[in-house]
Amino acid sequence: MNHTNTRLEKSVKIIDVRVTKFSHVTRKHADSHGHSHPGPEKPATQAMLTVVAEDGHEGYAFQSPDVIRPSVVDKYLRPALVGEDAFYRERIWQNVEQRQRGSSGQLADKALSAMDQALWDLAGRALNLPVHRLIGGFRDKIAAYGSIMCGDDIPGGLATPDDYGNFAQELVSRGYTAIKLHTWMPPMPGAPDPRNDVRACAAVRKAVGPDIALMLDGYHWYNRSDALYIGKALEELDFLWFEEPMDEASMSSYAWLSANLSIPVIGPESMQGKYRTRAEWVRGNASDILRTGMLSAGGLGPVLKTAHLAEANGMNCEIHGNGAANLALCMAVANCVYYERGLLHPHLDYDQPPLYLNAIPDPMDGEGFVHASQLPGLGEDINFDYIRSHAID
Repeated sequence: MNHTNTRLEKSVKIIDVRVTKFSHVTRKHADSHGHSHPGPEKPATQAMLTVVAEDGHEGYAFQSPDVIRPSVVDKYLRPALVGEDAFYRERIWQNVEQRQRGSSGQLADKALSAMDQALWDLAGRALNLPVHRLIGGFRDKIAAYGSIMCGDDIPGGLATPDDYGNFAQELVSRGYTAIKLHTWMPPMPGAPDPRNDVRACAAVRKAVGPDIALMLDGYHWYNRSDALYIGKALEELDFLWFEEPMDEASMSSYAWLSANLSIPVIGPESMQGKYRTRAEWVRGNASDILRTGMLSAGGLGPVLKTAHLAEANGMNCEIHGNGAANLALCMAVANCVYYERGLLHPHLDYDQPPLYLNAIPDPMDGEGFVHASQLPGLGEDINFDYIRSHAID
């Protein structure tokens, strides 16, 4: 038998990196602590990072204009990317990540993530493949959990435990088989209140019955005593996991909590350090389920490293956050059980896409599953005409 050795000779050089800032409208309002709540339409801005290859293919990623500012692109991203082969994502990522050390905080993990996302999107579009298949797909659909917004004081919103129960019933009627709560956090009056958290969790369990998987994402700065109190109550309510109830800088507090609860503790969600921090958490037995996602990990590559780290240690790795990139990762990570769909609120229509997209990237079927996109790249159906017509110089 004759074997013919072939190799890809073509180099796909990057010739430009640019950022487009544009205006749109939103009904999401951030409070003084950064938590989203619904409100009337208001002007907003968004930014799109574009990586351009010499063969004409482009890759895209959306991020806050405060994160991928033109100055960041000019100083850190463009010098590292232009002239490089677009398929050498790991080499590019390592080079740019090393520049973080001297960036005085200008080069955030979110900017790294946007760069890596755009490179994966470019590769998928160039090869006419969805990114989840380019990674090495594991599944074509995944169960979604409805991730509820933080509590508020809006009538008919999320002002009382009964409001949570009523909304949970509505989510189940839409097809959700799992629901995650975010309860009341500052600056809401009276928050945080561990007993009110438990009341909301109990109201949801009573409303949906025993067969719906439930999770709680707690107030991020509870002390050990309050976290233990809530965790013990969640055990009685048969919750699936308990997420981020304390400052994640104290890994020992999470190791202590994990040792004192039977309900799985999941983390870290927002702690800096990418996969290196997650390795320390595994070594320190600080959580039962590992947590990572595009916003905190620095890109798809680091998320995959974290997931494989968890798999090697017999742990699940749940992906934090929604969006096309996180959905592609959920389809490729064998030890991820759920996709986080949200944030959801009684007064918001999640299925209405933002003006710069022609469709949402994660439509859900009536049985609670989100299906993998078959579009090339990350699967975002971008409204380029809208972005061009609303660009801000």
